[in-house]
Amino acid sequence: MAQLDHSASFCFNPLEHLGRVSPYLEPRDAQPSSPDAPQGCTVARAAYLSRHGAINVNDDDYEDWIEPFLSKFQNHTGTDWTKISPLNFLVDYVSPFALGAEPETPTRIGELEAAQLATDITIQYPNLIIPSRVWASSPPRTSISGQAFARALQTDNNPINLISVTEGNYGGANSLVPYQACPAYREGNDEAKTYRELFTKPIKARFNSLAPEYNFTTTDVVGMLLLCGYESYADDIRYHYDVGYGNPLSGTIGFPWFNATAELLMRESDAEDLYVSFSHRTLPTMAFVAMGLFNNSAFGGSAETINDTMPLDRINPRRAWRTSEITPCLGNLAFEKLACKGSYGFTDGDYYRALVNHAPQPLPGCTDKPGSSCSRSSFEAFIQERAGMFSRFSQRCQVDYDNSTDIVSFYED
Repeated sequence: MAQLDHSASFCFNPLEHLGRVSPYLEPRDAQPSSPDAPQGCTVARAAYLSRHGAINVNDDDYEDWIEPFLSKFQNHTGTDWTKISPLNFLVDYVSPFALGAEPETPTRIGELEAAQLATDITIQYPNLIIPSRVWASSPPRTSISGQAFARALQTDNNPINLISVTEGNYGGANSLVPYQACPAYREGNDEAKTYRELFTKPIKARFNSLAPEYNFTTTDVVGMLLLCGYESYADDIRYHYDVGYGNPLSGTIGFPWFNATAELLMRESDAEDLYVSFSHRTLPTMAFVAMGLFNNSAFGGSAETINDTMPLDRINPRRAWRTSEITPCLGNLAFEKLACKGSYGFTDGDYYRALVNHAPQPLPGCTDKPGSSCSRSSFEAFIQERAGMFSRFSQRCQVDYDNSTDIVSFYED
C-alpha cells in the first residue's frame, strides 16, 4: 500500500502571518459566515472603525529594530557574504528605507486600500445614503486614509467633510486614540521581549555559525524580519498584553467608542446612515476586548487565567487572538443595524451585529436573531453587562488632569 504524503498539502503563506505589518486580509474561518444581511433583513445603518492603510514603517519598529540593524550592516565590512550561501542575498541588498528615513509616511498602496474600502462599502450598502462626514485622528497616516476614503465614496452632489479628531494626553475617552489620555496604561513590550529572546535564539546561533565575525543579535534578527515584512507570534504576545485581554485597561479604553456607536445605531432616526472613522491599531483591538471578541479563553479557561492562553515560552496554535487577521493595515470593525421582516422563524424587528474585516462576529451571549445577530433588548442588555465590566474610564485610568470625560461625544460635536 502506498503511503500518503501528508506534507504535500501543507502550504504556509507568510503573507498571512505578518503581525501588525500585515497587508489587509479577511479571516479564513473554518466555518466562514456570509457578510450579506440575513434573509429578510436589510442594513438600515452602519458604523465602521478602521485602522489606517499601509505606511512605509512604524516609528517604533524603525527606531528600535530596523535602523540599528541597517546602521550596523551598512558599516560592517568584515564579512564576505558571497561565500555564505544562505546569506549571500546580503551582497547586493538595498534597504527600502534610507538611514534617517521619516517613519509612518502613508504609501500610495495605503491610499488605494482606503479607496477600496469605500468601494466595498458602496457595494455592500447600496441603499444607505452617502455620509456627510468622516472622522479621522489627526496624524497624516490616519487623516490621509480618511481623505482617500472620502474621495472614493463622495459624489459631486454628496461631498464628504473630513473631521479631524485631535490626539492628546488630556482628552479623556473622547478620542480615536484614547489610550494616550489614560495615565495608568502601559504597553506590552516586556512580555514580547521574553518571547523574542526565545524564538531568535536558534536563528542567532545558526547565523553566527555562518558569519561569527558579524555577531548577530536579537535586534539584528528582528530588524531583518521586519524589513522582510514578516513577523512571528511575538506580535500576538505584544498586542495581547498591549491592547488585548492581557492588559486590564484594554476594555475600559475601548468601551466608550463601542457604547457611543451602539447609541448611534439604536436611534429611531438619524442624520447619517453611515459612520466611518479612521484610527490606529490600538482602538479597534481595545474595542474587541470591550465586546468580548477574539477571546482565547471563551471556550475554556477563565478570565483569571487569560494570560495562560498566550504563553511566553511556546506558541498557542489554537489562539483566537491573531494580529495578522484582526488588525492588519486597514483592518476594520463594523456594526450594522438590520431591519428585518419575514425572516423565517424570527419575529420582525431591528437587530444588530458586528463584523471584523467583513466577517460577521457573534457577540458573546447575544445571538438570538438571524445570522447570529442580536435583538434590541438583548443588545441593550449586552451593553449594560459590558458597561458593568469596563465603564468609568477616568477612574480606572487614574486620570490626574482636569476636564476628563468617560464618553465619546465627537460624533455629536
